[in-house]
Amino acid sequence: MSKFKIAHIKEQGQQMIIIPLDNNFHHKTSSQQSDTQTALQSCASNAGLAGTVVLVWQNGGRMHFIAPKPWHPFFRTLSWNSVISSLNKELTCG
Repeated sequence: MSKFKIAHIKEQGQQMIIIPLDNNFHHKTSSQQSDTQTALQSCASNAGLAGTVVLVWQNGGRMHFIAPKPWHPFFRTLSWNSVISSLNKELTCG
């Protein structure tokens, strides 16, 4: 089983499940990243969490993310530290 610290927040009227990942996630293929997002979305839904999973990670001193296009401006304003300080739940998958 894998455990993830997550930030389950409501922003801009949307439920967001923000999951920080290790920086090595940056080096995965697009397909692997997409598969990870799909699996974590399913896990969150199965755990009864409402919202869309957004994956975030650091690379090259920047925070990267996979989020719905309309949310990109919001995520561009966030820092890694602000995400980490918003962690408020734990998600167990597997």
